[in-house]
Amino acid sequence: MIRSADSARTDAADRNVLGGELKPCSIEPLTGYYRDGCCRSGPDDQGIHSVCSLMTAEFLEFSKAAGNDLSTPRPEWGFDGLKPGDRWCLCAARWREADDAGASPQVFLAATHVRTLDVVSLDRLRARALDD
Repeated sequence: MIRSADSARTDAADRNVLGGELKPCSIEPLTGYYRDGCCRSGPDDQGIHSVCSLMTAEFLEFSKAAGNDLSTPRPEWGFDGLKPGDRWCLCAARWREADDAGASPQVFLAATHVRTLDVVSLDRLRARALDD
């Protein structure tokens, strides 16, 4: 059976790090690798955009200094820029890098894709969790 890309994104692999159904992260701003509001991650998502995070000024500055400016609007990409208080699907490796530096944003475990566990331990995520 051949499945479409859309059905592949909504199958049983779309679990959160707690083993439950993956919950939405943000519709406003619209986030996710697939821009569907969820931190779904599949084989085509090389950056593993899977960690549903609450943006902070500290993290946005950290990310900008690390070469990924998430706060500057990019209208040519339909991106308004992020501000503190926004939820966003971060790359798991960037979140881990920020956590190593003491600048990681808090996370929503129910909206963080299970693929994150390939990069970050559940204990480490739980230490920064807003839910559980």
